[in-house]
Amino acid sequence: MTNAWGEISRKLTDHVTVLTTEANGAYPSGNSLLVQGAGETVIIDPSVTVAEQGGAGLPVDAVINSHGHEDHLAGNVAFPNARVHIHDADLAVTRSVDDLLAVTGHNRHDHPELLEAYLTTFHYTPRPDATGYQDGAMWDLGGVRIEAVHLPGHTVGHCGLRISDRVFFLSDIDLTGFGPYYGDVYSDLDDFEHSIDRVRDEDAEFYVTFHHKGVIEGRENFVVMLDKFKGAITRRHDAMLEFLKEPRTIDEMVAHRFIYRPGVEVFIADHVERRSAVLHTKRMVERAEAVEVEPGRFLSRE
Repeated sequence: MTNAWGEISRKLTDHVTVLTTEANGAYPSGNSLLVQGAGETVIIDPSVTVAEQGGAGLPVDAVINSHGHEDHLAGNVAFPNARVHIHDADLAVTRSVDDLLAVTGHNRHDHPELLEAYLTTFHYTPRPDATGYQDGAMWDLGGVRIEAVHLPGHTVGHCGLRISDRVFFLSDIDLTGFGPYYGDVYSDLDDFEHSIDRVRDEDAEFYVTFHHKGVIEGRENFVVMLDKFKGAITRRHDAMLEFLKEPRTIDEMVAHRFIYRPGVEVFIADHVERRSAVLHTKRMVERAEAVEVEPGRFLSRE
C-alpha cells in the first residue's frame, strides 16, 4: 500500500504501521514506526523520507529517537510541535550539530562537507526542548504502550523499543550481512555483544530494523538472523588475529580492511576501521591472544 506521502507503508497491528521506502529503508533513509493509541500518536525514528514528504500527515504528539545518529534524527524537523525523547546518553546530539559530528570523531572545521550533509541531506535542526529517558521508560498512548530497552554498543544511548502489540523495534541491530557497527568514538564492542544477548530474549511477533531487513516475522526467524549477525564479530576477530601473525600496526589493519570490503571508499571507512581495530586489539591483549611487541605494533600469540 502506498500512503499519502509517497512511502510504502505496512500496517502490522491495529496500532503499529511501518513507514518504509522503495529500497526497504536503505541508508540514508530508514524504516520508521508510527504508533497510534487512543490518546496519543508517536513516531519512532522519523526518517529522511518522512522529512522530505512533510511528515506523516497526522497530528504526531511525540517523537522517540532510538539513538543519536543523523539518519534517525532526520525527520524530527517535520514535527516542530511534538515532544522529542531520546536516551539521556545521546541527548546532546539533538541539541548541537557539533556534538553529532563529534560522535564520529569529526568537527565542522576539518570536515565542512560532513556538516553540510547533516544540515541539508539530513535536515538537522537543533531541538533544545528534547528530553532524555532511561532504560525501562514507558509511554502509554491509550490501548498501546511503548517501553525503552537500552541496547548500548552502537552508540552509548542506543535503544530498542518494545511495543505492547508484540512488536519490537531493533533500530540499528539491523541483522544485515555487514554485521554490527561499533565504529564511533563512543561505540563499545563488549556493550554491543551484551545488547545482542539481551535482545535475543525478546519474544515478539514482529521485529523491525531501521535499515534493510525491515520486518522479520516470528521469533524463530529472528533468532537465526540475530545469531548470524553476532557471528560477524567473531569472524572479524579471527581475521584480525590471522593478520597479526606478523607484527602489524593499527594503520596497517586500517589499510587491510576488516569491516568494509577492499576497494570500498566511503567517507567514514578509515575512521570505522581504526576504531574497530582498536577495540579488537584491546580485546586480544586482554585475552592474551596477542601482545604489543613494541609501541603500536601487535603480534598474535597463535
